Amino acid sequence: MISKSMIGSLLVVLVVVQFIQAHDETIVTGSAPNSSLQDIDCDEKCLLRCSKASRTKMCLRACGTCCERCHCVPPGTYGNYDTCPCYADLTTHEGRRKCP
Repeated sequence: MISKSMIGSLLVVLVVVQFIQAHDETIVTGSAPNSSLQDIDCDEKCLLRCSKASRTKMCLRACGTCCERCHCVPPGTYGNYDTCPCYADLTTHEGRRKCP
C-alpha cells in the first residue's frame, strides 16, 4: 500500500525535476522556455540601423536577413557589434561582414 507521504514525496521530486529541466533549457537557449525568438521588430530596428547608410535599400535587405537569423540588431547606426555577436559573426563568401 502506498502511503500519503510517499505520494507527496513523489510529487515534490517531479516538481524539482521539472524545475531543473526548465532551468537547463534557459541556460542552453539563453531565453525562458517556450519564449518566442521573434519578439524583435526587424523592420523597425533595421530602419534605425540603416537610417544613415548611403545605400539604404541594400542595407535594409542585409540587416533584415541578419535580424531574422540572429533575432537581434545592434543599437545605433554603426558598430556596437558586441551587443549582438551572431550579427557580427555573419560573413560573406569573401569573409567581409554581411550585416551592416
